[in-house]
Amino acid sequence: MATEIKAPTFPESVAEGTVAAWHKKPGDSVERDELIVEIETDKVVLEVVAPEAGTLTDVMADEGDTVQSEQVLGKIGEGEASGDSSKKEAKSSDDDSAEKSEAKSSDDKKEAPKKASGGGKQHDVKAPSFPESIQEGTVATWHKKVGEAVKRDEVLADIETDKVVLEVVAPADGALAEIKAEEGSQVESEAVLATFTEGAGGESGGDDAKPAKSESSEDEGADEKLGDKILAPAARKMVAEHDLDVTKINGTGKGGRILKEDVQKAVKDGSAKKSSGGAAAPKAAAAPAPAVEGERPEKRVPMSRLRQTIAKRLVQAQQTAAMLTTYNEVDMTAVMELRAQYKDTFLKAHDTKLGFMGFFVKAASEALKRFPDVNASIDGTDIVYHGYQDIGVAVSTPRGLVVPVLRDTDSMKIADVEKTIVDFGKRARDGKLGIDEMQGGTFTITNGGIFGSLMSTPIINPPQTAILGMHKIQERPMAVNGKVEIRPMMYLAVSYDHRMIDGKDAVQFLVTIKELLEDPARLLLDV
Repeated sequence: MATEIKAPTFPESVAEGTVAAWHKKPGDSVERDELIVEIETDKVVLEVVAPEAGTLTDVMADEGDTVQSEQVLGKIGEGEASGDSSKKEAKSSDDDSAEKSEAKSSDDKKEAPKKASGGGKQHDVKAPSFPESIQEGTVATWHKKVGEAVKRDEVLADIETDKVVLEVVAPADGALAEIKAEEGSQVESEAVLATFTEGAGGESGGDDAKPAKSESSEDEGADEKLGDKILAPAARKMVAEHDLDVTKINGTGKGGRILKEDVQKAVKDGSAKKSSGGAAAPKAAAAPAPAVEGERPEKRVPMSRLRQTIAKRLVQAQQTAAMLTTYNEVDMTAVMELRAQYKDTFLKAHDTKLGFMGFFVKAASEALKRFPDVNASIDGTDIVYHGYQDIGVAVSTPRGLVVPVLRDTDSMKIADVEKTIVDFGKRARDGKLGIDEMQGGTFTITNGGIFGSLMSTPIINPPQTAILGMHKIQERPMAVNGKVEIRPMMYLAVSYDHRMIDGKDAVQFLVTIKELLEDPARLLLDV
């Protein structure tokens, strides 16, 4: 009996998704929980795994098709794929004709683009389906050139939208016949980006000419081999931009392949900077030169769509809300002593480290219960009072700031808060956060202290009406019971919407958080 493969259940705000890539073809055997297909939504790519072991018999939603929540994508059975033999025969004949055509001019590389137009079946390469909130995208990068051989599911181009970069993959083995949307051009949802020809592009003749390519089995595009290192295209570009020594970068891809994430980590850690006269110096010379050379160089680059959206939302928040900020400072002595006393026991009991964020989340939850106006939101001319506390925690990623939400924080234990935040941070950097995890929220906490910020003015995240800013802990001389003592102090800032929250309530809300942190026993006694 055939088993249906269904799309995941989408959150309420997501109406549909796009079939981004099939990792199995009809007739392929699959194991239970093996990745079969990826569904692309406006913010994340959802993975669909095999519900049972068997053979993929039917594909009912092709790559590029728009699908609904829980729609049937294909079927898994015990027999061979129905109707697949004719496709395989057609594909085989296309490959044979492509190889014969290529053999005639294996030493003439200039004819590769012409072969692309004379291969097998042609496809329109389209942009993904954008969600309703996104009107258009920008063609960020073409990873393949016209006539260059590609494998099925290899990345052809990147489309940058307001929040995410969407990958456009090859529909089959073949080559690009024509690029219709150049890098930097604006495209709409499902716009035709290029024409793709099955079976075109060199395969047999290209193995000798490109040994590094033959070693690449991943869908990373045209890899490049530098010494004993293999770089994916996006990684190679970042290495050139940051002038890094590839010998100092550890690859986490298959066979030690260096991926974009590996380069981003090296840039962040500063572990791959070149030393003078390094072995990788000749390759670095190929990096693009600044637009203006000389003693005062300048380089002009277009602002990314993500950065444009961030700028627009920040300005909109400041123009829409009557935003004010109140400050206070908290003595972190009690929390730090409590943390030092129980950190080892806490780690053994809960398998996670005891940090500061758990205390702040619990203190904010208690303060929000006492001051419901701070936990409310504005919807047009209505005020929405929330009978729960969902606190968003700002997390920094290589692409920008995201705010995953902790649900029902009042009922969470400190250990649960710490575990969830660690998980959020890891998955945010890997781009694995779900859409529903970044939606909603009645209040937000942002911690600029991890970057060394001593004091700042956080900006409200609409439709919320307040946000708490944490900062660096710094020892300062303080007057304690008539004596000067050195205490670990932190400045706190609460920005609030004065349309909703009076200054008195905002100040008292912040003072409540201060008192709860300076005497953590209050969190247990509810006083």
